[in-house]
Parts: sequence; C-alpha cells; structure tokens
Amino acid sequence: MAVHGTSMEAAGPYDRARALSAFKLGDKTFYWTTRICAILVLVLLGGIIISLIIGAWPAMKQYGAAFLTTSRWAPSAEPPVLGALSPIYGTILTSAIAMLIAIPVGLGIAIFLTELCPLWARRPIGMAVELLAGIPSIIYGMWGFFVLGPFLANTMQPALINLFDGVPVLGSIFGGPPSYLSLFNASLILAIMVLPFITAISRDVFATVPPVLKEAAYGVGCTTWEVVRNVVLPYTRVGVIGGVMLALGRALGETMAVTFIIGNSFRISPSIFAPGTTISAAIASEFAESDGLHQSSLMLLGLLLFVLTFFVLAAARLMLMRLQKKAGS
Repeated sequence: MAVHGTSMEAAGPYDRARALSAFKLGDKTFYWTTRICAILVLVLLGGIIISLIIGAWPAMKQYGAAFLTTSRWAPSAEPPVLGALSPIYGTILTSAIAMLIAIPVGLGIAIFLTELCPLWARRPIGMAVELLAGIPSIIYGMWGFFVLGPFLANTMQPALINLFDGVPVLGSIFGGPPSYLSLFNASLILAIMVLPFITAISRDVFATVPPVLKEAAYGVGCTTWEVVRNVVLPYTRVGVIGGVMLALGRALGETMAVTFIIGNSFRISPSIFAPGTTISAAIASEFAESDGLHQSSLMLLGLLLFVLTFFVLAAARLMLMRLQKKAGS
C-alpha cells in the first residue's frame, strides 16, 4: 500500500502540470480565436470602405461636391451628367414616410399584444407578425407591383388628390395623376416590411416592465392608456428607440421591393404620388450595365448610402447613451 501511495504521489504532480498546461492551451486558443474573429470584422469593414472609395474616386474627382446637389442623371450624355440629389431625396423621403406609418402601428400592435390582447389570441397574432419579418423582400416587391400599386392608384390616390386639390402645400404633396409606381407606394411597402421589427422589439421590451409597477398604477385608478403612457413607455423608451432605429436602418438600405414599385425616375417632385428612385434602387437597376464614370458614380452612391446609414445608427447610439445616462442619474 505504501508503494502504491508513493507511486500515486509521484504521478500526481505530473498529471496536474499536464492538466494545467492543457487548460492554458485551451484558454489561449479560445482567446486568439475570439480576437481573430473580432479583428476579421474590422478588416472586412475597412475593406468594404476602401473598395468603395477606390471605385468612387473617379466620380469624386470629376464632380466633387456638385455630385450632391445635382438632380440630373444622364449617363449617356456627352460628357455624362450624374448627380445624387434625386436618389438621396427619394431615400430620405421614402424612409421618413415609412417610419411615420410603421412607428404608431407597430407600437399599437405591441401594446395590444402585451396589455389588451386575450391570451388565446396572443400567440397567433405574434406568429403572424414574425411571419411578416420572414417574407423575402422580392415577394413584397411583386405584391406591391401587381396588387398594392393598382389598388392605391384606383382607390386611395384619387381620393386624396381630390380631397387636397387647391389646398396650399398639401395640394402639391398629394397632387399629380395617380400612379402604380410612386414614392408613396414604395413608402407603404417599406412600412409593411419594417413593421415586424418595431412590433417584435417593442413587445419584448414591454414585457420587461415589472408587473408591480403596472399593478400600482391600476391600483390608484389609472386607465390602461394612462398606464401605457406614464409607466410602460417611459420605462422602455430606450429599447423602443433602439427598435425604431434598427427598422430605420432596414428602410434606408432596402433594395428589391423598392426597385419594383418606386418607378426609378431620377427627378425630384413635390408630390409623393410621383415616381422617384432611391440610392439602393438606382444601384440595383443600373450597375449591371454601367461602366467607366457611370459605374464610378454608382459606387459613389453606395458610399453615400454607407455614410448615411452610419450617421443614422451613430446618432441613434448617442441618443440611447444619453437616455441611459439620464435614466441612471
């Protein structure tokens, strides 16, 4: 027994050292694997930016700052006249209209699901919302082109045109002949596409409100609207704003659905029923047939979209940080 114990004691330090060495090797492997993955993301992002700048450089040299203020897009002219103002206008306008529609509807659905909906209906409605998020964008585009566009042009658009005819400002915004392909139709498709993101995120953050807070509000006689306005929304505003900004980023970069239904017209019109274009739609519809300065201008459009999206997300991040800091204080 003594001999056996001595042999175990002799083997113990060796086994312990080998085990520690194996643990250290695994720890180092895990450390460097995660570091390489993080560095790979930065390298990929830097490579995309550099490739966009290289591709856009000829157009930047040719047009300079005038590229941002020129609305004409004539790649076949001699020399080519190319400007980004029309796509930028269309991108911002369609995204803004889409968010104006999607935010109240999405928040309304989320509030209904968490505060008012019967238990038996929550799961089917929630699954329907999640299903909307999973539909490919090209399906939305085809549905908008063949169904929604004709429906709006034959019903809603004529009614709005007649309603606001002769009204200052509104007459221009809702003016013009009805069209299957328009900025408004594209905005409505975008609103439907981003609606599930706003609804799903808002529903999840609404569910984090402590029940005791809502019960206390109901206990002092608050209505459901007062509880939502004074308890739920203030408690979850950071998460709600984050979901809205995520949806806005999706709207700014959406391509296929918008390309189907916006009309791809490089002109600026005060009417939302007029055809237009966006940065992503312009790139998708013309890049395959472009070359030379035309292709470089499309690359510059892509760089502008990258910068626009970056600034929107950065502004959202700063806003969230300020809200969190204010809530913490």
